[in-house]
Parts: sequence; structure tokens; C-alpha cells
Amino acid sequence: MELARIAELLKPFLEADELNETQLNQISIYIDLLQRWNARINLTAIRNEEEIVTRHFGESFFLARHLFPGRAEKGGPEAQASGAAQSAAGSTENREPRTENWASRTENWASKTEHCCQVLDIGSGAGFPALPLKIWMPSIRLTLVESNHKKATFLREAARVLTLTDINVITERAETLAKQIQAHPEAAPDIIRPDIARPDRARPDIVTLRAVEHFESILHTAATLLPPAGRLALLIGTSQLPHLTTLPTLTWNNPIRVPQSHSRELLIGIQNESGHPDRF
Repeated sequence: MELARIAELLKPFLEADELNETQLNQISIYIDLLQRWNARINLTAIRNEEEIVTRHFGESFFLARHLFPGRAEKGGPEAQASGAAQSAAGSTENREPRTENWASRTENWASKTEHCCQVLDIGSGAGFPALPLKIWMPSIRLTLVESNHKKATFLREAARVLTLTDINVITERAETLAKQIQAHPEAAPDIIRPDIARPDRARPDIVTLRAVEHFESILHTAATLLPPAGRLALLIGTSQLPHLTTLPTLTWNNPIRVPQSHSRELLIGIQNESGHPDRF
């Protein structure tokens, strides 16, 4: 697919931010690989390449620029974090869940995640939003959790072909992973990233979820993986918003409508300092 067309299709999701030629090339290669593998295993029901760009890559990069504000924004990370919060509040008035203090709680988030952090994606499937997050912010340490062995093989091949480093694919159910960590919390870093032998390993700073089955139960599982002040980032349908009220330990931003969608929302929750859920 032509790089100029990819860039044009992604404009509504990126606004003032732009992808460089290397990133656009990675997307083009990713699309070709996805189409080839899709002929053998069911990675995505979307076959049209332009729809793949808008519905998969567009949504994923929309999440990326909200998780990592200030990456291309003039005025610095703090200004962008505050601006994103104000934009979310203005576009979702009188909608739940919400918090009045989102900007102040996230004012230092960009500076903390601008360089390197640990991201864990649950139910990675065809790699969205996880691999676009890595393309957007190459310095993150990325763990993909995918229980389907064929899909996990695709994810490893995609990372190899795209020359993406510092990626670990766990072929395991998220619930099993969470229970292992609950049973042995001191071993959490080794359970999540056994491929890294260095002292900066930790629970993920960010957990992401998109288009997973059994959403309500997985939502609680995801929350148990977070440390205090960790982020849970969701790309969900409007009908799933009420489930967020079942997580009392997370404070949520206002829902942010995904461009070109009538029902898709971006939610980012912050794990409170007091603790995290005790059930799966």
C-alpha cells in the first residue's frame, strides 16, 4: 500500500502528529504480512486494506498518542496531557464514568513514559493495539499475551519482520498469568518478562485491552496486573462503559470518542495508591 495513502487515512486519528517514513513503511509491511497470514488463519475479519488502516491502525495510534502525550506536541508533555484531558471533558459532557481531577493526576505521566516503560497487552490477536504502540514509541518494553498458539506465532513473526525489539509474546491466558502473579507476587517481573535479565523489571506501567472476549472478567484480571499509579487503557464499545464501575480501585478519564466511529471509546484508568482488586 502506498505510504502517502496510509498517511492520509491516518490523519483523523493523529491530528497534528505525524508518522515518519520508517513508521509508514512498517505499517505497509505489516499490512502485507497480515493479509498473507489471514489467508491461513483468521486474524481479522477486515480484509480491505484501507479499512485495516483506519479501523485497526487508526484506533491503535489514537490510543498511542493519548498514552504518550507530548511526543509531537508543541508546548511540552505537561501541556499536552492537560490539553487531552480538557478535550476529553469537553467532548463527553454528562457522560460516565468521569473524574474531575484527571489533568492533575496525569500532569507528570508524559515525562515518566516519554523514554521507556513496560506495556502489557492482553488478548493481542493480530497485534492491535500493541504493535502500533511499539511503532509509535519504540522505547517501550512490550509484552503481548495471546493464548492462541497460531496467533502468537504470527505476533513473533510480525515483530521479527518489522525489526521491533524488546518484545515478549506469552502464549498463555491472562487469567492464568494473573493467578500466577497473585500466588507469587515477588516473582511478577520474572513471570511477565522472563526474557529480560536486568534489575529494572517490574509489573507493567500500562495494560491495554481491545476487542477481547469475556470483557468483564478480563477487565478485573487486567486491573490485578497493575501496580499503584499504573494505567489501564481500553478501546471499547459504548455499551461496555457500565462495566467500568465495577473497578473501584481505578479512577477513569472521560470517554474519548474514537474518530470515524459512532460507538468506539478510549478510556484510560489510573490505579489508585490504596490497592488493587482481589478477585478475577
